[in-house]
Amino acid sequence: MKREVIFYTKGEQGVANCKVCPRLCNIKPGQRGFCRVRENRDGVLYATNYGECSSYALDPIEKKPLYHFYPGQYILSLGTVGCNLRCGFCQNWQIAQEESPTTYISPRQAVDLALQQKARGYSCVGLAYTYSEPFMWYEYVYDTAKLAREAGLKNVLVTNGYVSEEPLKEILPYIDAMNIDVKAFTEDFYRSTCAGRLEPVKRTVEIAYRHCHVEITTLLVTGLNDGPEEITRLAEWLSGLNAEIPLHFSRYFPNYKMDLPPTPEKTLLQAREIARRQLRYVYIGNAPQLKASGTHCPECGQLLLDRAGYQVKVLGPAGGTCPGCGEKIAIVM
Repeated sequence: MKREVIFYTKGEQGVANCKVCPRLCNIKPGQRGFCRVRENRDGVLYATNYGECSSYALDPIEKKPLYHFYPGQYILSLGTVGCNLRCGFCQNWQIAQEESPTTYISPRQAVDLALQQKARGYSCVGLAYTYSEPFMWYEYVYDTAKLAREAGLKNVLVTNGYVSEEPLKEILPYIDAMNIDVKAFTEDFYRSTCAGRLEPVKRTVEIAYRHCHVEITTLLVTGLNDGPEEITRLAEWLSGLNAEIPLHFSRYFPNYKMDLPPTPEKTLLQAREIARRQLRYVYIGNAPQLKASGTHCPECGQLLLDRAGYQVKVLGPAGGTCPGCGEKIAIVM
């Protein structure tokens, strides 16, 4: 199914000027934008992936990863095809960068699927738009999120944050949480490795954290974005917004077009140590052997959420405070 794109303008000679993301693609009739899913048909720009779902599953919310938003609960996760970046290390390149089979799921069907999980006894808090880039599914996410909110469900975006300011502000009233990939903290990395820019992503974080729960993920790619100086600048920037924003360092493994060796454990631990000088909650993902996924009180160090993989044992915080010292914990439960 197709749906007309919400944010675009019509130019001369039938050219459609897409406004959804910072690329601002000028798309001629019969052509598609960089994302591969916005097509100009006779001067009208359509989202060709509307409702086209490449995969869906009931996931632990920690898998997003979200560690401070309904820990131990589940969320119905849906993804589509297409992306507006070209990351050489893409973990979901089959759906983000290539053609992939899809199944049509209407916004109402998506909401009903989530409600059915609740009716079956699963602790499903809502819908997560994930796997590929949800802002390239903008029209569908917008329509579905409105219905989900009406049904009392939560909406989560797992995104690269590469979106224009107007579409972001338009959808934020319906979004409860976001995990935003800050893929590096240099423009050079974004240009050479992702075919994008850092500044629009920073702007997304700076806007979003004031409107919904936000957590950040940075995949540390061996030798490219894992240096101490870069980690320090990332942590300082985040702490300048809010030191309670959780930061997840994720271990890189070779994938797609990149064959660098996996991130050394020593590098991950060093990055965590550096970031914790500025931030209250820092985690390591894709490396369970490091046991760096538990949530501790930043004041007294008491273990509050004990995680083993996606299994979570809630030891606190009752009423949003640490049971040991009474410190307020930045968590949504």
